[in-house]
Amino acid sequence: MRKKAYPIDQPRDPQEEIHLLRQRLLALSEEAHKNEAVLKRFHERELSLLTCDSLPLLLNYMTEGMKKSFDLPYITLILLDESHELRHLLLHTNTHPEDLPEIRFLDSCHEFDPAVRYLSKPRLGIYVQQNHETLLSTKATDIGSVALLPMLRNGQLVGCLNMGSRDPYRFTRHHASDFLNRLATIGAICLENVANREHLVISGLTDALTGLHNRRYLERRLSEEISRAQRYQHPLSCLFIDADHFKQVNDNHGHHAGDMVLRELALRISECLRASDIAIRYGGEEFTLVLPQTSLQEASQLAERIRKSVSRQAIPLRNDQELAITVSIGVSTLTLHPEESAEESGERLLNSADKALYDAKNSGRNRVVVATSSK
Repeated sequence: MRKKAYPIDQPRDPQEEIHLLRQRLLALSEEAHKNEAVLKRFHERELSLLTCDSLPLLLNYMTEGMKKSFDLPYITLILLDESHELRHLLLHTNTHPEDLPEIRFLDSCHEFDPAVRYLSKPRLGIYVQQNHETLLSTKATDIGSVALLPMLRNGQLVGCLNMGSRDPYRFTRHHASDFLNRLATIGAICLENVANREHLVISGLTDALTGLHNRRYLERRLSEEISRAQRYQHPLSCLFIDADHFKQVNDNHGHHAGDMVLRELALRISECLRASDIAIRYGGEEFTLVLPQTSLQEASQLAERIRKSVSRQAIPLRNDQELAITVSIGVSTLTLHPEESAEESGERLLNSADKALYDAKNSGRNRVVVATSSK
């Protein structure tokens, strides 16, 4: 029986070999150019983060800037902000956190989504609506793949940068994520550095004794809040708070005791406030609160809570002494006059609250008086 003969491989034609090699070289060249373009985009984005000198600008670069840079329809940023530090710094720069829809601030690390809570490196893959919908803050059905980039500082998760693409193959678990990981790390470092810089900028606008804003800050901020109230037709209210018989504290217990009282008053007042409320040490023992999106009724209720918080418990002094303190509070709300400038409206609002405070002190102290009108 004859064995079956198999054809012997014939050598390829040299011209065909050259053609195949040229095709392969062209593909490698195109891949190299593509990688070079990707590297350039990452480098440009890193430089923009590293050279950023303000918190609002940095947050914009990390969201809108990256959208444009990487041609992505969806990018969100989730940041841990346990002490509301970042939100307070934004308000110092006249930026309201609610005006940044692509950024979410968390009060606790436990609020991180399960999908990112324990991430130590980027996770790339297909979009799963039930896992990723809240991360990208959208119910869009056209997302194909996602990249979740944890932002770590000293081994702790401080934020997460989330990218969504319509292309299901844009982000896959087979893709290298070194550049994305580096970008997230640089973002975390820049966020910390810019926050520190903002603290230095506002130090000249802060009262050293109480840690509250000072009168200079009020002058800068009030007209902006009035313009915002006028633009969006939101209420804006004001409280003037004065410590009753404070001169007797200094006379009978010394100025150090007076400083302790003022610090404790500032603390008790601050504990009653929202992140968007503006607390000012107006001068001496007098404090001013500017309350955005707060009606006259809400402001008077807040004033009563503050009054009770102060009077409820004596303030401890040195040598195991305690001092009972009360406050008088005047409340006013802004009435809009189209012909007025923001500065004029602000002065009228403050004067109205100050007059109500004067009435509170004249009618017995330790009480709240609401201004009848700020016209």
